[in-house]
Amino acid sequence: MVKVVLWGALTHATQGRAELDLEVANVRQLLLALAKAYPALKPQLDKGVSVAIDGQIFRDDWFAPIPNGAEVFVLPKLAGG
Repeated sequence: MVKVVLWGALTHATQGRAELDLEVANVRQLLLALAKAYPALKPQLDKGVSVAIDGQIFRDDWFAPIPNGAEVFVLPKLAGG
């Protein structure tokens, strides 16, 4: 089980719910679980999000593992420069 925190505007699609506990093993499973639980969140997930796992940010790394007990933040996609 991992603690997932949705950040910023993402909570608009979850009726303001910002923290979730999910049983997922990688980023792909996380995003699929979020889209299933909150269909209104799917458009934002499709546009792209950044995922921070225990403080390390992952972008477009679908199979990055999420260890059991990890703290995960899902943020609107961070632009690089």
